[in-house]
Amino acid sequence: MANGTFAVLMLIGGLTDMGMNYCGTADGCLGPNETRSRVAFSLGQWVDREAEAKGEAYLRYDLGRKFGPFGQTMGISVSEDGEGWVGYGATYGTNIGYSPFYAELHAMPGLYFNNDGFDLGGPIEFRSGIELGYETSRGWRVGLSYDHRSNWDIYDENPGVETVQLRVSIPTR
Repeated sequence: MANGTFAVLMLIGGLTDMGMNYCGTADGCLGPNETRSRVAFSLGQWVDREAEAKGEAYLRYDLGRKFGPFGQTMGISVSEDGEGWVGYGATYGTNIGYSPFYAELHAMPGLYFNNDGFDLGGPIEFRSGIELGYETSRGWRVGLSYDHRSNWDIYDENPGVETVQLRVSIPTR
């Protein structure tokens, strides 16, 4: 169970990077900067926890603007039984050394629609996770993603769900 671990790691990594590479520059710690926008398609499966294992499709769009080291992203997912989620949040990514391999963390608050399926406790659900992958010289990415969704105990019930996905990201410009 991941809980908010990935969100905390994203903040630690991003704030450390911000302090070392962004603060003290002309644009400041959270100055806007352009980055490559991407559309990502994922297929995966809920990992058996309290919910039964089921397939999920996920579409994500990474906007072409960052604030300091933090990117902006929005996503929408639907399970094979009709549960849906839509959210907006932040990403923090880094290359692994000087290789084409990367790691990216994300944290996204959003709305969950159980559609008479698995009840995550309420409509406000937070999604955070990690993706490890490979980026081609043309900017295409293929990665394995693991994320967690739960309501951060803002409701009485908080069963949460984890998803493992294969993701393909394509630059949009």
